Amino acid sequence: MLESLTNLFFPKVCYTCSHLLTDNELYICTSCRHKLPVTDFHFNDDDTVTRIFYGRVPIKHATALLRFEKKGLTQALIHNLKYKGFEEIGLFLGNWLGSELKTIKNFEQVDLVIPVPLHKKKLHKRGYNQVALFAQQIAKHISAVYVDDVLIKTTDTASQVNKTRISRWFNNSEIFQAVNTHKIENKHILIVDDIITTGATLEACSNILLNTKNVKISIATMAIA
Repeated sequence: MLESLTNLFFPKVCYTCSHLLTDNELYICTSCRHKLPVTDFHFNDDDTVTRIFYGRVPIKHATALLRFEKKGLTQALIHNLKYKGFEEIGLFLGNWLGSELKTIKNFEQVDLVIPVPLHKKKLHKRGYNQVALFAQQIAKHISAVYVDDVLIKTTDTASQVNKTRISRWFNNSEIFQAVNTHKIENKHILIVDDIITTGATLEACSNILLNTKNVKISIATMAIA
């Protein structure tokens, strides 16, 4: 009864199209769920994401759950996650991708899952790291350990939107730092982020972590632009 009253005054709507959800729908409506542009990279052994890093940083395996297009469903979903306070979208996407990765042999050997961090000022302003729940759910599904006290962001940078590949690289090359590195020695790490565009942020994070003894890096993101 309480849930029914809550839905009456605060109806649940789809995070992509804003239409009312039925009692059997969660986060997004059935129509949008089937329209989301799924990549299936990890099912098809597709190296689209890995190729972004060729000649830049050694990546063992990489995937992205969705394709990102301007004014598309994926953009609406991630916009609501990052800027509208709907942190539970990260839970939804993490459970989705995590349940798929646990069936993929390439990700069986992952020991740790690390989210790309936010600077403490942005974290305080937003109240949460938009990829934290995403990373936690993936870690749970693939039986890895979630770690968020190794990779830190030391510089508060402006939004990466509309930056070129070169400017993104300079913007990220010296803004991350690794601490408590004993936790990642001899580990296979899965770094997760929301969107991969040029790969500059993930490249910077990977290079920092690869300075530690015998570290391997794989990557998983919510979407690829």
